[in-house]
Amino acid sequence: MNKVLASLSSVAAVVVVVYLALIALLFVFQRSLLYHPAALVPTPADSGIDMRVVDLHTEDGLTLQAWYAPSETADGPVVVYFCGNAGHIGYRAFKVRRLLDAGFGTLLVGYRGYGGNPGRPTEAGLYADGRAALRFLAGEGVVPRRTVLYGESLGSGIAVRIAQEQSGIAAVAAVVLETPYTSIADVAAWHYPLMPARWLVRDRFDALAAIGAISAPLLVFHAEDDGIIPIRLARRLFDAAAQPKEARWFSAGGHGGLFETGAGDVVIDFIRRATAARKTGGIPPLPR
Repeated sequence: MNKVLASLSSVAAVVVVVYLALIALLFVFQRSLLYHPAALVPTPADSGIDMRVVDLHTEDGLTLQAWYAPSETADGPVVVYFCGNAGHIGYRAFKVRRLLDAGFGTLLVGYRGYGGNPGRPTEAGLYADGRAALRFLAGEGVVPRRTVLYGESLGSGIAVRIAQEQSGIAAVAAVVLETPYTSIADVAAWHYPLMPARWLVRDRFDALAAIGAISAPLLVFHAEDDGIIPIRLARRLFDAAAQPKEARWFSAGGHGGLFETGAGDVVIDFIRRATAARKTGGIPPLPR
């Protein structure tokens, strides 16, 4: 009996050691799990879109390459596009093409550490990149009432934070969130249910804490079959947002295929209505 107990105790000790080792590895390598930058330096021509390469100057001294095209009209909307966590900005060309074809200007933000840009991505750093994008647009004469913040996946947390900051200065025209989340801590807890992942996360991107302060019209869209960010997190974020707000819940499309299931039309329609309302001083778009 004593031998059995000793054996069980040894097994338990090994399990505990392995478990603690896994927690340590998760903590140490968490940014490698969160950020997946491509080192390639893309060009708009390579991606088949008519944009120019511009420099964004961050508050901590970095110069980042981004892609920019002005709107077709002098007072048209300009979309600031914050990408997801993988690849580089060229991977979003097929979405940006839809925005450009609609006549919208677009600033495709290149993050630090992505696509040949200097620095390493962190939560504070990506917020700084977002502020640099708005300063660039100000230099181009694009005022906040023409500016639309678009956040895709990881970028949704950046868009929410920048929109919150702008609400205390001069609110942007609209905010669009594709496959958003409440916080990266919540996403981590969903992916690693047997780990104390929620408490290990350093880059939290707590969109839920900031969403209520946004005064601009908001569009949220997500897919029921998203296997990366569960739709319940997007629904919770949407519920916490102030009016005016709209949501489109797609039955399919996964995490990266929503533009193939009609989301592009939804986005373009929403931006047109929201920016028209801001320009005329009329009532913002209401949920349909």
